[in-house]
Amino acid sequence: MPDLDQATIGNRLLAMMAAEDFARLVPSLERMMLPVRHVMGDKDEVMDHVYFPQTAVASLLAVSPDGNRVEAGLFGAEGMSGLPVLLAGGRSPHDSLIQVEGDALRMPAGAFADAAWASPTLMALMLRYAQASAVQVAHTALSNALHTINERLARWILMCHDRVPTDGIALTHEFMALMLGTRRSSVTLALQTLEGSGLIRSLRGQVVMRDRPALEEFAGDAYGAPEAEYERLIGPMPRPRTYRG
Repeated sequence: MPDLDQATIGNRLLAMMAAEDFARLVPSLERMMLPVRHVMGDKDEVMDHVYFPQTAVASLLAVSPDGNRVEAGLFGAEGMSGLPVLLAGGRSPHDSLIQVEGDALRMPAGAFADAAWASPTLMALMLRYAQASAVQVAHTALSNALHTINERLARWILMCHDRVPTDGIALTHEFMALMLGTRRSSVTLALQTLEGSGLIRSLRGQVVMRDRPALEEFAGDAYGAPEAEYERLIGPMPRPRTYRG
């Protein structure tokens, strides 16, 4: 068990829950570093653990019958993996893997379910988070149908930036193409557009935020609604310092 202080913990859900609920979870929590592509759960498999990211960012991937995958949602320090433990009999409808490496706290799925079912306040928090997550997934589908690749990439970079502690985000073109369900060449062109407008800097294996307000304006209504729902239900999303230059 790590030495955890709820007042300084890096995961928003753990920090926001009632002190007695946090105390229920602490004995089962363990800290671990999660590398890129670490699998936290596979589609249709029973989940052994739930994860509370602190600096890591994870993707939920919808999987077609022939094995094609596209991102349906993402979460980091504001959220957790493992809602299916409470809502779907412990089996995930998605693949879940790390897209930005970092640290997280994890605990056995059974211990988490027991704690949530034993506490109305903890279950209420989890259900509010489930609602916020469902809104994000719905708006991902909406964005995939209505917005250009440039707007979708802007949205995705903003969502990643919400969840990392710096303005540099470790992302490869290959991984961005997987997350957006498009070709790598399309991602390259979209990055060039955003960089040419002074919104980001695209480096090898990294995207650096240059002008977040302008990137939000560029993304338009592709970004913002899920974030507003999260704030309404749980609290403000983290907003890292914005670098300009």
